Amino acid sequence: MNRPRPGNRPPRGLGEWTRPWGWGRMPEHVRETEVVAVAGGPAGAPLLASRLSPAAPPEPLLLRPRLLRALDAGTAGPVTLVRAPAGWGKTTLLAAWFRAAGEAGAHRGRVGEGPVTAAAEGARETGSPGASPGDFGATDGPADPAGPRAAWVSVEAADDGDRLWSYLAAALRSAADPADDVPGPPVPDRSPRPDQLEVLAAALAARERPVLLVLDDLHRITDPAALTGLDFLLRHAEQRLRLVVGARAGLPLAVHRLRLAGELTEIGPEELAFTGDEIADLLTAHGVTLPAAGVRRLRERTGGWPAALRFAALALRGQPDPARWAEQFGGDQPEVAGYLREEVLAGLDPRARDVLRRSAVADAVCAGLVDALTGRADGEQALAGLAGDSGLLRRDDSRPPWYRCQPLLADLLHAELGRLPADELRDLHLRAAGWYADNGRPADGLRHALAGGDWDRVTELFVARWPELVPYDRDAPAGPAPAPPPPEAVRRDPELALACAAERARAGDATAAAGHLHAAVAAARSLPAPRRDRFRRLVAALEVTLARLAGDAGAVRAAAGRLLAGHPTPGPTGPTSPPAAGPAEPGAAGLLAPGPVVPAEPRGGAAEDADVRAVAGTALGLADLADGDLPAAGLAFARALAAARDAGRPRTELVCASRAALLHAVRGELRAAETLARDALAMPPGQGWSCREDCAHAYLALAVVALHRDQPEEAQAHLALVAPATDEPTVAAVAALCRAYLLRDAGDLPGGHRALTEARERLADRPRAAELASWLLAAEADLRGARGDLDNARRLLADRVRDAAAPPLAVALARVELRAGDPRAAGYALPDWEASEAADWPLPVRLDAAVLDAVLARRAGDDRRAGRVLERALDLAGPEGFRRVFTRAEAGVRDLLAAHLDAGTAHWPTVSDLVRGADAPAEGAPAEQGAPALAEPLTERELTILRYLQSILSNVEIAAELSLSVNTVKTHVRNIYRKLDATRRREAVRRARDLHLI
Repeated sequence: MNRPRPGNRPPRGLGEWTRPWGWGRMPEHVRETEVVAVAGGPAGAPLLASRLSPAAPPEPLLLRPRLLRALDAGTAGPVTLVRAPAGWGKTTLLAAWFRAAGEAGAHRGRVGEGPVTAAAEGARETGSPGASPGDFGATDGPADPAGPRAAWVSVEAADDGDRLWSYLAAALRSAADPADDVPGPPVPDRSPRPDQLEVLAAALAARERPVLLVLDDLHRITDPAALTGLDFLLRHAEQRLRLVVGARAGLPLAVHRLRLAGELTEIGPEELAFTGDEIADLLTAHGVTLPAAGVRRLRERTGGWPAALRFAALALRGQPDPARWAEQFGGDQPEVAGYLREEVLAGLDPRARDVLRRSAVADAVCAGLVDALTGRADGEQALAGLAGDSGLLRRDDSRPPWYRCQPLLADLLHAELGRLPADELRDLHLRAAGWYADNGRPADGLRHALAGGDWDRVTELFVARWPELVPYDRDAPAGPAPAPPPPEAVRRDPELALACAAERARAGDATAAAGHLHAAVAAARSLPAPRRDRFRRLVAALEVTLARLAGDAGAVRAAAGRLLAGHPTPGPTGPTSPPAAGPAEPGAAGLLAPGPVVPAEPRGGAAEDADVRAVAGTALGLADLADGDLPAAGLAFARALAAARDAGRPRTELVCASRAALLHAVRGELRAAETLARDALAMPPGQGWSCREDCAHAYLALAVVALHRDQPEEAQAHLALVAPATDEPTVAAVAALCRAYLLRDAGDLPGGHRALTEARERLADRPRAAELASWLLAAEADLRGARGDLDNARRLLADRVRDAAAPPLAVALARVELRAGDPRAAGYALPDWEASEAADWPLPVRLDAAVLDAVLARRAGDDRRAGRVLERALDLAGPEGFRRVFTRAEAGVRDLLAAHLDAGTAHWPTVSDLVRGADAPAEGAPAEQGAPALAEPLTERELTILRYLQSILSNVEIAAELSLSVNTVKTHVRNIYRKLDATRRREAVRRARDLHLI
């Protein structure tokens, strides 16, 4: 029994009624015995010591410093919540953190000061035998008196409010330090009354040291009233009570209020998941050596799930070939399957379990699909519960949201699905096929219709919606092949075999697709003329797809030509020959014999023609873009985009719009590029498309637009999202150009040079990418010149300026000569940007040439020509919003722009803005030498009038513009002259520009 004693007294003035509860540390025998009877507890119920300290963690234990640091940081606030489903290592983490805290010994800090980090990283000494779990930290010397004291409570399923509070009372008493002069709080042994809570909150608030309480498995408390007292203490104890909570789901605490108030630190499955390095460390701790590929495979299959990884580590110990075993590891492993059934699925509501079981027929589900599969209308609620409370599903960011199972759980559910009666499984597939077909996802509908054996629906889907079945996603999931239709069904309907070929092509299985294609041709010998023509188009469309999968640009162009012509050419392989490797070229000779009459085609001639032009044009554009032929790709995508919009095919439209946006951007057509890119990004992503690669092209287009408009931060933000598209060397080259210019502007010339060199190497085997290669070479020469390496820059360009793609190189050579101090050679090298053929140059190249021409004219003393050339350049740049060509151009461009303001221009606002932006010092850079600050700064009104002094407006006109009197304007002008030490208007403007005031 815990009785009052010296140093163990209630707070003064709180009343005699607090004494029966006792106070102080739990006697030492509490930690030494299994059961302790506590006086004043509910009916004298015994307390288990095992629930007041964490159980010993399984060995070998892997300490994870990043999570220990997260717990350390969380204890600085009121509540730290570790929430995840079963098997995610919540209790193991909390126990390791709590025990490592107690073992920190001589590192005498407190919770919340990085205590466990020292223990986790091995900087540990043996502490005094009586060290409490709160006596730890990363600092030497005496303990910080402001640090919290720690206590532990394990919650059980049978706990009600009274039982929980009996353990909370024992834990809070154990957290008291007998050396403290301040008496501890009076803790009731059963659910406290409101007045008792107020007394306890006041006593906690008066403590110098906070109390830290670890509550494990708090989700087992199902009655919210049982935690009302804790919630009250958190709100009124002035953060002297801090909770670290481990729970699965359904937490009765006011989590949303705490999160909104910034008082909640959350650690969930994403943080608890093992990283690749942690998996390797875990295997090493278990004495298992696994190659890096095997570690990656375990990470992919488990999603970092700690329980599964521990099962795998234990099983791998006795495996003769660990790498092969890791490749086959899945949710059907007996230990993993048993754990999932007993710990994860057993506690689910039967309706939730049914949703999971039926949803396993699809890779991902949404509320509408679940409603179709279950025949109920509660899919949204069920999925939200499985994703939020239990964490068994992962939700994406689309609208409506889609949900996926954790990989190992999906394995188990698929295995259970396979044990269903054949009729029930077929019904699920047909339900899914109908929902997908009705909701804009024909590819998924086709796959499920094949799995369900509904051959009529398969044919109908394929014939009516074949353009939507063309694969454009590199990362499309490759599922198992459905069972092939019976031969008699293919003989009756050859399009059925074409549908099978389309499904396999979409899964990336070109060999199986070619086999189905040959089977279709072999069965199509007696088709009638209308159906035969349609069949030929479908065959040609599949040939295009297979050629794209093989990466054969020549075959793509040939097949696209046949598709557009409507006559697939017989290949060397006869209709009954076995499938050949690579793209199929089936013979068509057997398609001429008469056959039975069939219904008319589902789509009219105009729509069918638009589909053909969209699919063939997209394939040609993709092939040209891969080869680096940007003009040809731009033309193909423009035509295909128009056809896709006419046909109403959003997937094809997205592919074309994103690539066309990029090609417009590199040509300098910034407005069209920005419009197309934003249209592409605004298209709804919830149609089962990956879209990552398409969106990456659109983001790269926006990055190029932002670069030319001198918006480096925005360009960097867009450039960070282009990685999915950079597997293509030509797209990677455009990204490298953009990145190199940004690095150059930031002063990282070597980094920009490396990016350009790598891009040029990847384009070396693409002879049609000459124009893009010339841009890379010109940019590299420009970087060399900026670094002062003029001789090598000149040699890099001199032998190539006579090529067909020479304009960018000629402009770059002129810039190098100008930097070398030879304006005569620069003028000789500069191409004629006003010639008729220059209208076909990319606008950035033409603008670069124009600005250089204006600079050379001014250096030659021909100010009149310089002004005319600059005005023409502004005419070209203005509609598209180009700025960088002026603001990041050669030295002296700012003076040229300023002189142009004085001479008069139709682009006065633009030029005024460019003068302020050109050659402006970088943020944080030291002030330019020779430009001292004004002794008396200009006022805001004086700065406004100073900007007007750049124009040709008189004082009277300036006064009218600003709604001021003429005398007021004259007074401000005199003050401006005095402060700038000027006597005339032009002198004041020049002085202000030198000081970067305008």
